[in-house]
Amino acid sequence: MRIILLIAFATMATACAGRAPAPVAIVQPQDRFMDCAAITAEAQANTKRVQELGSEEGGKVAQNIAAGVVGLFIWPVWFAMDFQGAASKEVAALQARQQYLGTMAEQKGCTTAQPAPVPPPPPPAAGAPPTPLTAPKPTTPPARPIELDCIDPDGTKLRVIGTTCPSPSTPA
Repeated sequence: MRIILLIAFATMATACAGRAPAPVAIVQPQDRFMDCAAITAEAQANTKRVQELGSEEGGKVAQNIAAGVVGLFIWPVWFAMDFQGAASKEVAALQARQQYLGTMAEQKGCTTAQPAPVPPPPPPAAGAPPTPLTAPKPTTPPARPIELDCIDPDGTKLRVIGTTCPSPSTPA
């Protein structure tokens, strides 16, 4: 009887370890209304989220290693180990979404002008004073997408996420 209770307790305890993954949907309802600026803004937000999840995943690996070592001496600590891999599943979903956004941007004819890498300055000549480096000119970031209420010519109301209403719609 004790063994059955112990197995039941262990199962319940391991079910609570870590967080459940919440992967992003690859195709979303507002995609058909997104313009180039909205696609770029979401791609940048997704890139930032992937970096955050990478840090979280590294932390979970370290936590699992520590719990595994401590668990050799205090076995209940093993129940605190995270076996759900939420961060890696979410990263995979975000990467698939990024690929879809890239395809969508290509279909809409969006140009993604990425700044060229800045070459390193040439080494100063012997005895010459160092040349000052000039700071790059600041660029204006793309408009952040917002939730808009739009009205089609036939009177249908739309709620879109973007920077403008899709034509021939007008803002409500």
